[in-house]
Amino acid sequence: MSEARPPQSNNFDSWLDAYAERAHTLSVSEVRALFAVVSRPEVVSLAGGMPYVAALPKDLIAKAYESMMARKGDLAIQYGGGQGDAELREQLRDVMALEGIHASPDDVVVTTGSQHALDLVAGLFLDEGDVVLAEGPSYVGAIGIFRHYQAHIEHVYTDNEGISPEALQEAISKMKAQGRRIKFLYLVPNFANPSGVTLAAKRRPQIIEICKREHILVLEDNPYGLLYFDKPVPDALRSLDDNVIYLGSFSKILAPGFRVGYVLAPPALREKIVLAQESALLCPSSFSQMLISEYLNIADWRKQVDTFRGVYRERRDAALDALAEYLPNLQTTRPDGGFYLWVTLPEGIDSKAMLPLAVKELVAYTPGTAFFGDGTGHQHLRICYSFPTPENLNVGIKRLATVINRQTELLETFGKKAK
Repeated sequence: MSEARPPQSNNFDSWLDAYAERAHTLSVSEVRALFAVVSRPEVVSLAGGMPYVAALPKDLIAKAYESMMARKGDLAIQYGGGQGDAELREQLRDVMALEGIHASPDDVVVTTGSQHALDLVAGLFLDEGDVVLAEGPSYVGAIGIFRHYQAHIEHVYTDNEGISPEALQEAISKMKAQGRRIKFLYLVPNFANPSGVTLAAKRRPQIIEICKREHILVLEDNPYGLLYFDKPVPDALRSLDDNVIYLGSFSKILAPGFRVGYVLAPPALREKIVLAQESALLCPSSFSQMLISEYLNIADWRKQVDTFRGVYRERRDAALDALAEYLPNLQTTRPDGGFYLWVTLPEGIDSKAMLPLAVKELVAYTPGTAFFGDGTGHQHLRICYSFPTPENLNVGIKRLATVINRQTELLETFGKKAK
């Protein structure tokens, strides 16, 4: 008779006690947690911020690949430099110039997506307990990084013109009065994720002036700025001050699968970023960089960006029309570009608690709590209109309206009974 085995522990992580303290801050974001659900074909996903890559001509990508391999195939499949491909960095000057930035390619570092650039900068600056000032709400991926480095995230009041200069000054004074050390202000100034709001032109120099006076670095994250619908956004904050760290990406204006982003930084910071990148992964992908560089050489990429603008404008309009039809009393932002709508629910409805009910109705969204470092945002949700077709946006928002209206009726019923 074989010897009985000891019972298996329910804790599969036998290394739990050995982790660094910051490892305990890692958790699945509310956006990533939805991926298994939204991959079901019957579910209309208004959740993930995915670009509509079907609008990208694949034949041009194939042509760029063939041209790249013919011209420099051996280099493309070899290790590269830690700062990134020199030809691509030169081309990035033309991309950034569209938003008023005049930069040297020597000050550009190519990274594995702008999320990687954000992580490199955070790792260079943040010690446990340091303060990051951020819009309220703010990008969920940034919140995850700042939490990982055990920073305190202080949200600053943001309205339909972006982050408030007066509220920024108040937040700085509050943190300093508490003896806290502020490292930087993090902003997505154009068609922000998740609000869709753009920082007003008149506020941009005010924000720069406050941060210069208080000796606070500005971290400008700008993946959406070229995806405007009617008129270009105001010039980048980086165009106003060389001490702004500027993050850009090809994920939204080309395709996210290439995983190519970039950071423009003052020379001293640039060197640190290159060293940090080399320490983390030796070098970004030469193959992806050179393929994008070749695409920029052979394609009318400006026309392609304009095509994307038309696609996303049509989808934004479809989403707003559906909200006006099925949820006419709901408050929502009206972005002039980008991917997102920020919706305010009736008082008493919790977007996080409501999500399982929405999934049962075969629609998904992202709860507002994902975009605040302090657990607030329950009365809000984000709708991403970039990926679903206009027809599916209408179907999805109709389903969402069924759930919200049902919750509203329940609140009214129980409220009357309580009285």
